[in-house]
Amino acid sequence: MAEGALNCGNMSAEVNRANDYLVLILPPTRRDGEVTRTVLERAGLECAVYEGSMALADQIGAGTGAIVLTDALAADPRASQVVAALCRQPSWSDVPTILLSRADGQSASTTRLFASLTNVTVLDRPTSTRTLVSSVQAAIRGRARQYQIRDQLDALRGAEDALRNADRRKDEFLAMLAHELRNPLAPIRTASELLARLLPPDPKTQAVVDIVKRQVIHLTRLVDDLLDVSRITQGRIQLQRRPLELAPILAQAMESVEQLLRDKRHKVVVTSCFEPLFVDGDSARLVQCVANLLTNAVKYTDASGEIRVELRSEPSSAVIVVADNGVGISKELLPRIFELFVQSERSLDRSEGGLGIGLSVVQRLVEMHGGQVMAASAGLGRGSTFEIRLPTIAACTESRIQPIRPSVEPKRILVVDDNVDAATAMAELLQLDGHEAQAVYSAQGALEAIATFSPDVVLLDIGLPEMDGYEVAKRIRAGGSFVRLVALTGYGQAEDIQRTHSAGFDAHLVKPVDFAALERTIAGKPGPQSQVTE
Repeated sequence: MAEGALNCGNMSAEVNRANDYLVLILPPTRRDGEVTRTVLERAGLECAVYEGSMALADQIGAGTGAIVLTDALAADPRASQVVAALCRQPSWSDVPTILLSRADGQSASTTRLFASLTNVTVLDRPTSTRTLVSSVQAAIRGRARQYQIRDQLDALRGAEDALRNADRRKDEFLAMLAHELRNPLAPIRTASELLARLLPPDPKTQAVVDIVKRQVIHLTRLVDDLLDVSRITQGRIQLQRRPLELAPILAQAMESVEQLLRDKRHKVVVTSCFEPLFVDGDSARLVQCVANLLTNAVKYTDASGEIRVELRSEPSSAVIVVADNGVGISKELLPRIFELFVQSERSLDRSEGGLGIGLSVVQRLVEMHGGQVMAASAGLGRGSTFEIRLPTIAACTESRIQPIRPSVEPKRILVVDDNVDAATAMAELLQLDGHEAQAVYSAQGALEAIATFSPDVVLLDIGLPEMDGYEVAKRIRAGGSFVRLVALTGYGQAEDIQRTHSAGFDAHLVKPVDFAALERTIAGKPGPQSQVTE
């Protein structure tokens, strides 16, 4: 019995929480309480005697190892307070109770008391010292197991909180990274638009400009994916679907990996059916899917290897095949190849790096198009084959129609951005469109130009040094100006759009801006309550 008492003491030291193993005694008389405490303390158990049920009920929530009661509690009008305190226990807790009851019959109130206790051991009253001590020690051991569950739950909650904080920091990092990537993308896209309009109409020159424009758009979409990885893992990407011919999709995907192919001197064999195949899809997302498969093929095929790309027609389906004679996929990995992060954790060669979302993203995007993607490999060192199957639609010419840029009445436009290249290129592009445009590179310059230049529209960056765009907008509105304020920024989350609206902006456009959307926004009627979001 002494040994058991020492074990109880050790458990209390391990848990290191005050009152975790305190035995609460509610005796019918003070003498009974003192006798009971003396007996239990001799066995090494920490005890506290209470003269009333209210005092005991208050202690239950502060820490309890076990409770020793007698059937005298049934006659106490405040007994319900003890029962209520036991009912308020956390989910892991069920305080063990030792109830000493006379064996010569039980009253109705005693029976109700029994029914209200969930973890009770009934001993005949009077009982032997040995029986009482043994019962309390057993209760304490049971309580110790409950504390183990409590500690495990606390550890799980701590781990969950840590994961949630890590996820929040990841989102904040990705949002900032995407913003920083958008900053250089904006002047690149604007410069490509300038080149398209300034260079002579030579087909070869325009083809080069078109390559830059397409790749900037494609990179912008990748940055958008990076900004919110959860959209990918939860299937919350919004597809911009229209009738598409697949042959140009393959050509754009090949174009995006052309430099990689040249660097590793791969031989590429392209086979395509004679008939045009059309699908209802998102051009940039399908290019992303095929380019991802091609990039994997390039990375995991040794130099001077062979990659085969095929587009073929099957009943109601178009099939895109990307095959290589590279390192292959093990039979253990193959069934899990499309699971998120599996490849990055278990691939044979991670020297090329990547976003870490690769094939999982391909699978999700293809399924969103109503298709399927499959992988096959004869084993390590024997190459890999990936197939994308998409439902086809009837031949359509809509995909070849180029949108007509809307005509916009010339306006006085102020461009505010601390990125000199971005602001200057945007002002020059707007001047080509017939607007009177001026670029400034600071918040103070913007406030001064409002008075001297009197613009109709202000394209205002948010991330300005010294004074951010929100404060600039508030000061412009505070001065009574109803100039059309357009946030032109790398921040594009829902909360960012709401914040710009609250600061007095009329519209929120994300860098690098789509020029058709910019022209529509510039053409809008001024007024602080109207909002256009693209």
